[in-house]
Amino acid sequence: MQLVADNLAGERGGETIFAQLSFSLGSGEALVVTGPNGSGKSTLLRIICGLLQPHAGHVQLRDEGESLPVRAACHYLGHQNAMKPALSVRENLAFWQSFHGEAQLLIADALQAVDLPGVDDLPFGYLSTGQKRRVSIAKLLVSHRPLWIVDEPTAGLDKASEARFADLMHDHMLAGGMIVAATHIPLGLDSVRTLDMSAFCLEDA
Repeated sequence: MQLVADNLAGERGGETIFAQLSFSLGSGEALVVTGPNGSGKSTLLRIICGLLQPHAGHVQLRDEGESLPVRAACHYLGHQNAMKPALSVRENLAFWQSFHGEAQLLIADALQAVDLPGVDDLPFGYLSTGQKRRVSIAKLLVSHRPLWIVDEPTAGLDKASEARFADLMHDHMLAGGMIVAATHIPLGLDSVRTLDMSAFCLEDA
């Protein structure tokens, strides 16, 4: 499986903020997207997963000669946790497991993997900021998707949780998964490729 972005351009507020951006990513690889605030990191990730249309270019997921829609094969973890505060942790994760299909870990096992055993029945809104982020990381584990697209995934996490998430990303890559991550800080992964958005930003953006 290969993720290919060809000559992408992205807009924000009707103005082009980056252009002529291309990359490819294969199974077991990770791409870390860096750059200053406003350089288009989040816009790029939303284009890749299909939440935004590119101003130019295209993104494809290729598997054995076939082209697949990226949105059907990716998990997206953005700045927001995409959970209903009034629903329990279990209810939120069960919804996403059903929505994404192809169940992977049991909900209890996914919560154990992010070191949150026993919170299943708590309303999501009762959790601390760090706990909410860890539940959102558990969302990546309850259903199988080969591509993880994560935007500042360690925001709100303590050092122990950052290390635990690095291990989960490493395991995902060892199993042939791919990761595209926008971040200001190192993610604890070895041998990752880096894409600096500064190289593609327009001078007046």
